[in-house]
Amino acid sequence: MLQLNTIVAGFAAAVIFVLYYYRQRRSCCRDPLFTEWPVLGMLPPLVCNMWRYHDYVNEALRRQAGTGNFIGPSFARMNSIITCDPMNAHHVLSKNFGNYCKGPVFRNIFKLFGDSIFTADSDAWKHQRAVYHSLFVKTKCLEKLLERIVQMKVETCLVPVLDHVERQAVDVDLQDVFDRLTFDLTCSILSGSDPKSLAIDFPEVECKRAFNRLEEFIFYRHVVPGRIWKLQRWLRIGVDKKMAEPFEAFDRFLGETIATKRAEMSQKNETKKQENDMLSLIMKGEEHVDDKFLRDAGFGIFLAGKGTITSALTWFFWLVAANPSVEAKIIQEIKQVKELKKQVYLHAALCEAVRLYPPVPYVRRQAVIRDMLPSGHDISPRTAIILSVYAMGRCEKIWGKDCLEFKPERWISERGGIVHMPSYKFISFNAGPRTCMGKDLAFIQMKMIATAILKNYHVRAVEGHPVSPMLSIVLLMKNGLKVRLTKRG
Repeated sequence: MLQLNTIVAGFAAAVIFVLYYYRQRRSCCRDPLFTEWPVLGMLPPLVCNMWRYHDYVNEALRRQAGTGNFIGPSFARMNSIITCDPMNAHHVLSKNFGNYCKGPVFRNIFKLFGDSIFTADSDAWKHQRAVYHSLFVKTKCLEKLLERIVQMKVETCLVPVLDHVERQAVDVDLQDVFDRLTFDLTCSILSGSDPKSLAIDFPEVECKRAFNRLEEFIFYRHVVPGRIWKLQRWLRIGVDKKMAEPFEAFDRFLGETIATKRAEMSQKNETKKQENDMLSLIMKGEEHVDDKFLRDAGFGIFLAGKGTITSALTWFFWLVAANPSVEAKIIQEIKQVKELKKQVYLHAALCEAVRLYPPVPYVRRQAVIRDMLPSGHDISPRTAIILSVYAMGRCEKIWGKDCLEFKPERWISERGGIVHMPSYKFISFNAGPRTCMGKDLAFIQMKMIATAILKNYHVRAVEGHPVSPMLSIVLLMKNGLKVRLTKRG
């Protein structure tokens, strides 16, 4: 009997401790996003809803007026502020830009990708920004090069592959097509070399597959406590063990690409005109540039130009297929307007797709010193700020009650031009000093590809095929986009 009383008393004490702990943590945490568990914090409900991660965060933020605290496990440094409030975004990305950096945690997560412009801070970021500014803004050669490469690739690869698929009357994964196309385009723009992964037989290209797997593994590092994945890396087990092989494959590919480019540059003579690919332009513009800088630049260019374009085009075609009236208006414009820059409705439809399904669904920053957000949330030094780009695209406060509708007209002014939306409300291309310099090039690329497909084919999504976001740092479709193509006219 005494033993039983001891057990009951112990159990009661444990319950009281858990309730007290829970109450104390709630009292020190303003507007918690999710249910908080003892020791494990808010990680359990997030993990249970990982299969619908972005929608789950969006729903939680809507209940918390756009901003809330996330408390991680007591043994991990995962506490953060998650927000979709546009004024918070403006504060972090623009108004108080100097106080919010990528930070050491972010660089550690992306360590395998090197010190690219996407992970760098301070002087290292300023230097790389200046290099890319010279390529993207000061000279127009890159824009002309991109248009020429895309046009050639569309005519010689994309259209023949889709023609073959259409004649065979079989379903095709359009996301896989875009993945191959953008990989080839990125390689061509980076080094002038085309790996030809987009072909009728859909060949397996090791370096392309390796990069895709790396993007998925990096997402894992964002949602798992750092101490766990660091331990896995040290023990060479789990996901971090799986990362080693694709990293080595893609790193080897970049190393061979840089070595080949250096050999070409050294053999340059008056009779051989050097291609204006990005590696060549960087080598010409930077004195004594080393292989590490070029390697890190290569990783950064692939991060910016491959998966993001694939994501935007995939969701765009899925939305257009589900909205025949939008498709009809795009087709009408393509027939009447030949110049890309004057295709307003197509541009608006792409903006709308990127609003609803941003290729990079969240932005992470870390506070340097204590601060307070416009929402009233106190920010301690080293606190992580997670800007949910996905939730911002579904924010009624920004886009109105029809925010969940695919409505290109919201981007078109009464005069027929594109409505200017402040970047801190539409941060799919970032905002403030870190605004994406390749935004215009991205739209050129997407418009050329979309025009070529819609002009020649009617795209119909296969009924019953499951569509949901993949857990990756880029918002791709988990099961691809299966479609059936039929020739127009």
